[in-house]
Order: sequence, then C-alpha cells, then structure tokens
Amino acid sequence: MEYHNPVLLHPTVDGLNIKPDGVYVDVTFGGGGHSKEILKRLGPNGRLFAFDQDEDALANALPDERFTLINENFRFIKRFLRFHGVKSVDGILADLGVSSHQFDVPERGFSTRFDAELDMRMSQKNDLNAYRVVNEYEEQDLRRVFFDYGELKNAPVLARTIVEARRDYPIKTTDELKDVLKKYLPEKVRNKILAQIYQAIRIEVNQEMDVLKEFIEQSLEILKPGGRFSVISYHSLEDRLVKRFIKNGMFEGEPERDFFGNFSVPFKTIGKLIVPDNEEIKINNRARSAKLRVAEKI
Repeated sequence: MEYHNPVLLHPTVDGLNIKPDGVYVDVTFGGGGHSKEILKRLGPNGRLFAFDQDEDALANALPDERFTLINENFRFIKRFLRFHGVKSVDGILADLGVSSHQFDVPERGFSTRFDAELDMRMSQKNDLNAYRVVNEYEEQDLRRVFFDYGELKNAPVLARTIVEARRDYPIKTTDELKDVLKKYLPEKVRNKILAQIYQAIRIEVNQEMDVLKEFIEQSLEILKPGGRFSVISYHSLEDRLVKRFIKNGMFEGEPERDFFGNFSVPFKTIGKLIVPDNEEIKINNRARSAKLRVAEKI
C-alpha cells in the first residue's frame, strides 16, 4: 500500500525536541513517516504511541517494541493513553487533514479526480457519510456546511440546487454531485470551487472542527510542562483554531486579564510559522498549503 512522503518531516519532528527516554504521540500515523523519524531519535527506554482511525493505516504498523498503534480517532487521545497507563507525555505531533493515501483510493470518495460513491469517511466505523449529508440534510444545514466549512459565498444557492435535484432522484456519486452543481462550476475556477465543496462535506462527515478542538484541549491537559506540540494544518479553519489556542488558550474571544492587564497563556510559541520550500512542493504537491506551528507548554 503506497503512502506519500510525510510533509515537513524534519521540521515537525525537530519541533518536538525529542528526549531519548521521553513519551511521544503521533496522532495522525498514516504511512508512519513521522513516527519512523521519532523512533530514530528515541532511546531504548523511549515510547511512541500513534493514533489512526483509518483501518488501512494498520497495515503500516511498525515492528518496534517501543511503538504502539491505536486504531481510534485522536479525539479520544486522553482516554486511550490512560488505557495504556500513560497520563502525561513529552510531545504530541499532528499532521491534520486527509492522508495522501485516502485521496488516492477512488472508492473513498475524497478526491475530485475520481467518480465514486459519496462516502468521505476517514473511519469506516462512522455512520455519517457524504451520501447522507447530501441527500438527508435540510437546506439550511447544507447552507451552513458550505458556508462555514467551505467558505463559499454562494452557499445558499448550492444548498437549494442540491435539495431541488434530490427530489427527483438521490445523488449517489461524486460525478452526480458535480453534474447537479455544474452551473456553478465555471471552467476557470472549477477545481477550486469543487475542492471547497468537497472540503466542506468532508469536514462535516468527520466532524473535523469539533475533533480538532477536543484534541487540542486534551493535549494541553496531558502535555508535561516543557512538553512540545507540533501541528501541521492545511486550511485556514484548522490553522486559525491552532493559532488562537496557542496564543491565548481559547478558540474564541479573549482571556481575562489581571489588574495589570496581563493574562496567563498555556503555551509559548517556538520559532516562526514554517511552510514547505519549493523543493518539497515540487516533490509533493499536496504540501503546498501546509503550515507548521510549534508550541511548548508553560
């Protein structure tokens, strides 16, 4: 099973400031690229736990006594680490978004390149899939999905068009969805708009924003003081949440200040925002939108 090279491999693992005997977590295992690099830097007493909800990733499990792969959504990071006797860790790595493998398997329905059944589930255990979102959601809910998660200004007309089309027959495949919306896919920006539509449906199916919030809050709880948090995001919705929480420990609003106008923050930022160079983008085009932020728990 082919998985692409991990994005920003060395900067992301460098950001963890690995201690040879530390305990680390890679919550987006995928092909195991980041995990392999972490294991290279760990000593014989170090430990690495990895999460991946996609059963396809289990085939990539690493034969190393220091490594444990957990086939679960990383929104449950705290629960499953405790199950393995771990209450605190030295570093957490997350490479958010869809794996290259998921994009490249047509029947998963993630890619705009292939015709497939409307699925888009990162875990086959989930009940909600893209078919149900497209065919069962009320018009106002579809509007919310396209506007909030696809940042599409014409969300109302897209939602209305889908609702009207499905009255005649269910929309079963990605090509059928494209055909229903073809009036709103002008050739010059067709791929861009399709990517936004797919992103919106995918985020809803997998509850990605809720999952990310739960994960970040739990990460703060289980990181030791001085522990590192190294996160790659791929779109503004993800990056905004990560950036805001690192900055002030909240996703919305502003923290309360003391009498002197100061407020305590949970993290300190390590270095500047890191993005792939042209060489990496040339090798892996999907790296083009990646943003890496590293923080340390205070």
